[in-house]
Parts: sequence; structure tokens; C-alpha cells
Amino acid sequence: MSERSAAPGALALVESLVNTLDLESGADALDTREGQGRFGITESGLAQARELRESLRAVLLAHAGHRPHRAVTPLGALLSRAPLYVAVDERDGSAGFTAPADGSTLLTRVAAAVAEALVAGTWTRLKACEAETCHWAYYDRSPAGRGRWCSMQVCGARAKMRRYRAKEG
Repeated sequence: MSERSAAPGALALVESLVNTLDLESGADALDTREGQGRFGITESGLAQARELRESLRAVLLAHAGHRPHRAVTPLGALLSRAPLYVAVDERDGSAGFTAPADGSTLLTRVAAAVAEALVAGTWTRLKACEAETCHWAYYDRSPAGRGRWCSMQVCGARAKMRRYRAKEG
């Protein structure tokens, strides 16, 4: 789990969804009514929310140069189901992505967040920690964009200690 500040803009939604599952402890915030309520999920939408979460995690691992943690539905296949529209402001010509007026599902909100991040150039900075027992989502603010761990003090220190011990042995 990271001490980093939240991802910018709508990417904070993606980051917080991925981080609802603590791989090390197995605790899943989506098991609680409070966790479900944070994302507007009902019991009937729980399986889809978990599928979306793990597809996002696989992509965030790819952003960090790692293989998927397990077989998942490709994120593109899931996001293709989300209705998004490009809205253009007639006054100044600015454009943005909007969801249908009848309310937006978690999938639609995530699709809009991904689209906005693509336009802003921030999408690939959202990554998953390389530690196999972690895979926590974090926003990489390093100048070169080569961050590897959600926390240098925890996951980074563990990895460095493992490498050091392997050299000694």
C-alpha cells in the first residue's frame, strides 16, 4: 500500500478501484456495503466490477513493463461496452467526454477516466507495483516515468533486500 498522493483527475477513480483489493491480506473493500457504495455498485454488479478491476490491474502492470497477474478479460473489450460521447462546447470549442444523461455506471465512469487520461497524456503513468504480493495501483510522478513500486519504503525495500540476500547466498 502506497504513501503516494492520489492520481490526478479522474484517474483517481481507476486507482482507487484497483486498490480495493489488498493482495497481501486478501481483504476486498468491495465485500462491504461501504466499499460498494463508494463506486455505486450493487450486489448484482459486483462480479462485473471485480472483472473490471482485474482487467485494469493487468493494464497497469503492462504500463510498468510486467506481464498480467492472471488471465483477464481484455480491458478494451470491457470498455467497448461503455457509452461515451464527445461533447464540444459551442462557445470555446473545448471538448470532453460525457456519459449518457440517464446516469453513468462504473464502467462508463472508468471509460471516461481512461479517455481523459489518454488525452492528457497521463494514462501510462498509472501503474501497478511490481511486487507480486502487492500490485497496488500508483501514479508514477518520477521524472523519467520509471517507478517500479508503490512504496520505496515497503515494496522497494523488500525487493532490494531479496536481491541482496540472493547475492550473499
